[in-house]
Amino acid sequence: MKKWLSLFLIGLLAISVVASGCIGGGEETTTKGKIAIVYDVGGRGDLSFNDMAYLGASKAAKDFNLELVEVQSAKETDYLQNLETLAQQGEYEIIIAVGFMMTDAVKQVAAKYPDQKFAIIDGFDPEMPDNVMMILFKENEGSALVGALAGMVAANDDKDKVGIVLGMEIPVLYKFEAGYRFGVSWGVDYYNQKMSTNKKVDVIYQYTGTFTDAAKGKAAAQAQLQQGAWVIYQVAGGTGVGVFDAVAEALKAQGKDMGPPFAIGVDSAQDWIKPGIIIASMMKRVDVGVYTAVKAAVEGTFKGGVVELGLKEGGVGISTIEDVKEMFNSLPEDTKKQKLQELGFDSEDQLFAKLEETRKQVPDWVWQAIDELKQKIINGEIQVPAPMDKDGIEKIRNANDWTEMMG
Repeated sequence: MKKWLSLFLIGLLAISVVASGCIGGGEETTTKGKIAIVYDVGGRGDLSFNDMAYLGASKAAKDFNLELVEVQSAKETDYLQNLETLAQQGEYEIIIAVGFMMTDAVKQVAAKYPDQKFAIIDGFDPEMPDNVMMILFKENEGSALVGALAGMVAANDDKDKVGIVLGMEIPVLYKFEAGYRFGVSWGVDYYNQKMSTNKKVDVIYQYTGTFTDAAKGKAAAQAQLQQGAWVIYQVAGGTGVGVFDAVAEALKAQGKDMGPPFAIGVDSAQDWIKPGIIIASMMKRVDVGVYTAVKAAVEGTFKGGVVELGLKEGGVGISTIEDVKEMFNSLPEDTKKQKLQELGFDSEDQLFAKLEETRKQVPDWVWQAIDELKQKIINGEIQVPAPMDKDGIEKIRNANDWTEMMG
């Protein structure tokens, strides 16, 4: 894994991935154009945000017969140079920047090259030039689903606390926290009505201030487990890997290799990283966002401005076993083999069987209830709050139940 990752972490890389097919008579087609993707610091191999961006870009390259050029930012000061180097070439159908940290750089370069189409994942600026598509996600909606899962699992096991460990305290993470709190409340209410009980489940939360410190994530999760958290949702990037470790160690201390307690993954289908420990993941479908931008550029429907993707658009959701398989199978063969070995499995089938077994620790009615919540959000019957400031999230924290959170 380290050997593979190092390929993406040394300076400025541009790796061309050519998607070609065959036409009649076995003749190979040539690519019709080029697209570029600029990763944030950390880049490919994060098993999360950046890898999901690659999934979308590579699928679009294949479907639209394009050449994909990947560029890695080694440090934040690379953003501007990387984007400008690509833009001045004038060869790309669209240039995609992955991550809100590149917002200012995209704004500056896009203004300088008005004929070049850009897209940015998670970046927003009301004064962004009109050649930039700003792709945002309704993380609150996806977080509501995993919150409902956490709330129902806790209530069903007669526990009264769940946790959430977050990265930097920024507006977009308020949406994750609010959605999770909303879902927990909805899930416990669903349980109480089904079982004729009156249980209450509180949410313990901590912002670690970082997305790259697994030790801080582990410490935060250990503290929440000690306070009685039965399920912990990680919303902290690389910091969140420590959450998985904390839950795994807590189970091991009890002589168990399968929860509960459980962890919940984020951004990609992370379930396979710790089978038996991660019950599900809130998928932020960055791949769908990237694919949407490329499709619009290629088909001539591109428009600058905000494109927001929620449950209805397939932009967020709760992971399925099929999602996990797709994510795992996107890894290079040598990485997959190494991961299977590290996890103690002889084959992918064994891994996926373990994931199926993990999910069976949760009653079928819980998964059905989550589907019910999903449909109610999609059809507009339920609206999940999405605060973007301190006052907004404080109102959610102080609300008595999910109906009050809808306001």
